[in-house]
Amino acid sequence: MSSAHLVDDIYQGVVPALIPFLVAERGYSYAAVAGLILAATVLSSVGQPVFGWLGDRRPRRWMISVGMLTAALGVGLVGLSLNYTTTWLLIALSGLGIAAFHPEAARAARHAAGDSNRAMSIFAVGGNIGFALGALIATPLLLATGLGGTAFLVIPALVMAIILVSRLRTVLDGPIAARRRVKAVTGVDNWPAFLRLTAVVVVRSIIFFGLTSFLALYFIHDLGASTVQGGFALTLFLICGALGTFIGGWIADRWGRLKSIRLGFALAIPAMAGIVLSPTWPHAMVFVALTGISIFIPFAVFVILGQDYLPHRIGTASGVTIGLAVSIGGLFAPVLGWIADSIGLQPVLTILIALPLVALILTGLLHDPDSMPRHPRPTGDAAAEAAEEGAI
Repeated sequence: MSSAHLVDDIYQGVVPALIPFLVAERGYSYAAVAGLILAATVLSSVGQPVFGWLGDRRPRRWMISVGMLTAALGVGLVGLSLNYTTTWLLIALSGLGIAAFHPEAARAARHAAGDSNRAMSIFAVGGNIGFALGALIATPLLLATGLGGTAFLVIPALVMAIILVSRLRTVLDGPIAARRRVKAVTGVDNWPAFLRLTAVVVVRSIIFFGLTSFLALYFIHDLGASTVQGGFALTLFLICGALGTFIGGWIADRWGRLKSIRLGFALAIPAMAGIVLSPTWPHAMVFVALTGISIFIPFAVFVILGQDYLPHRIGTASGVTIGLAVSIGGLFAPVLGWIADSIGLQPVLTILIALPLVALILTGLLHDPDSMPRHPRPTGDAAAEAAEEGAI
């Protein structure tokens, strides 16, 4: 599931990596490219909780493969589009595919992970690495081929979909003759606590989308870096984010989930300030790495904590924490783009520095659910498993 998450999130990482090329080849403004970030998130933000709710009623593992292929197709056709409207719609289609993938993939990952934060962080790290690879793959590919090379990006999804169709059910559930019985989930759904967690995830997502939208451009336009160096800054942020995700899961298992979340936001404040205050791009690269680690420390913990707040609605919890709450941050990208067009990129990054403090304050409203296991491996309830037997 971590490998599938990696491949799927390549297509999220490609979108911000496309921005410098769209600006160079098509002359898009900051506001226009921020609108493309919005396109990547608008259907995903609405779709993920819907797909999660559908999965809670009856698990639909086929959405993992179909969602991934849809995400790949949308991004793959961007380079062949003829105008801004078509480009926007194709990126929105890719966002819809992302929406279909994540809730069912997170359910399957929790099936395998049980109650281990570190195990769920492995699933989340797959997505972090995929997002980073999206930038790492797209930048040299498009430098060599131009925007028309986006069609080659469909290949990883095709390969991974074949693997999922042939192996996923057996890997998760075992041979049909030895299918394991599923224990009932315990605990009650705590919606007030889940909504408070959602507010923290939203604030973190604004920071994330602000950085992924404008970090490369800041290096190029404000710090005098080349296009390749700007792309590397974004890639470094995401690669260090993968490391931060794994560190966050380890800290959560060792010292507690809320301590892990709070530590990440506390470290993010000086790290982000370092980017803005650095006089040259090599100095700023150091703080980009530290920012990536700190911003991603809470990521996997959000997912498993949300699932424990809503133990009977795993899909809905996953759809909101991975999808809706995260994507709402993308809705602020056009506002940040308008500010950047008006007064520059550095003020935008300066504004973002205050947000980790806001998130840190909001975490004071959270509590850790009872430590008793709620999702024994395999997870779910017997009725849902019986329904899934007929669905796959």
